[in-house]
Amino acid sequence: MAGTSGWQYRDWRGVFYPPGVPQRRWLEYYAGQFATVENNGTFYRLPSRKVFTSWRDRVPGDFVMTVKASRYLTHVRRLRDPAEPVRRLLDAAAGLAGRLGPVLLQLPPDLRAVPELLAECLRQFPAEVRVAVECRHESWWTGQVREVLAAANAALCWADRKGSAVTPLWRTADWGYLRLHEGDGAPWPGYSEPALGAWAERIAATWAGDRDVYVYFNNDQNGAAPRDAARLAAAVAGRGGHPARAWNP
Repeated sequence: MAGTSGWQYRDWRGVFYPPGVPQRRWLEYYAGQFATVENNGTFYRLPSRKVFTSWRDRVPGDFVMTVKASRYLTHVRRLRDPAEPVRRLLDAAAGLAGRLGPVLLQLPPDLRAVPELLAECLRQFPAEVRVAVECRHESWWTGQVREVLAAANAALCWADRKGSAVTPLWRTADWGYLRLHEGDGAPWPGYSEPALGAWAERIAATWAGDRDVYVYFNNDQNGAAPRDAARLAAAVAGRGGHPARAWNP
């Protein structure tokens, strides 16, 4: 399923959000166009369970919200002593109930590989909670790290900048996760058709049609993200995949 990293972008008004839809109703409108969203705001401030519950009540039953883990866990503690921040995150996110998607751990770009700390962090999550890990330092690209992820059925987050993968394309779980940060097309920061087609091919080649693959576009400027998410969903469908609903511009 394809979606975007967040939904509250003012420059999407008139591009994605019709001018007559008030900002307080943007989540409802978004959830009518896409089946998933990655909530990046939770990285900066963890909302209360009541807020998560209010989001749950505003979206359809088939909608999935991915939650980005707090920077307190990933950037302040840098994965050390993870039990308490993971517990707080899960207690709050429980307000989403069946709408909760994966939890994303985005590691700092200067955090060198510490497989033992990552393994300990992943052990704090119950088996029914999917965890994706976005590693951003090249020292993480080792067999040991791959084994840690696979043992927890945690997905290595594939990542793209300017149409090229900036991570190994490891399959470490029975589901997948992809983030696209900046496109190679025009106008910036959109993606070109060849780049989107290449990602659709990789997805089809790596996961069977019935496997869950979460794809989020983080190129929010100029309304590029919703357009590109819709185009990728169409590219996947054109290759025999079965994407969840996606906006039809």
